[in-house]
Amino acid sequence: MSTKAVCVIAGDVKGVVYFVQNGDSVNVTGEVTGLAPGLHGFHVHEFGDNTNGCMSAGPHFNPKNLDHGGPTAEIRHAGDLGNIEADANGVATVSISDKQISLVGDNSIIGRTLVVHADVDDLGLGGHELSKTTGNAGARLGCGVIGICKL
Repeated sequence: MSTKAVCVIAGDVKGVVYFVQNGDSVNVTGEVTGLAPGLHGFHVHEFGDNTNGCMSAGPHFNPKNLDHGGPTAEIRHAGDLGNIEADANGVATVSISDKQISLVGDNSIIGRTLVVHADVDDLGLGGHELSKTTGNAGARLGCGVIGICKL
């Protein structure tokens, strides 16, 4: 039996994102609407706390205390899922497979927050003072707590 999770994103943008454990990777699928066209940072943050909107979700989920990086980088936060791309209508279709996050064990993202950012994630390569911590991805437009989903 597979493990499945869901996140309902609320805020200035809206969406529903599903997570399915598939062996040693997690497939992330869904849709986010209300975005400006282009790339937007897409990260799992440490806390499942949205009491102060997306700001109370804390930093990126980073159990190994590494620098920020892109989803294929050797050095990255577990929660660094890169960017999603919104089309001309402001809709981003999410389709990611990631081996650093999990729905079970030490790197479980259940109970953490998924955040959609205003700007492109520079994947730690931008040279900006925030590149190695946040990817300089800007404001938090929408977020939601990742919860266990009925199969």
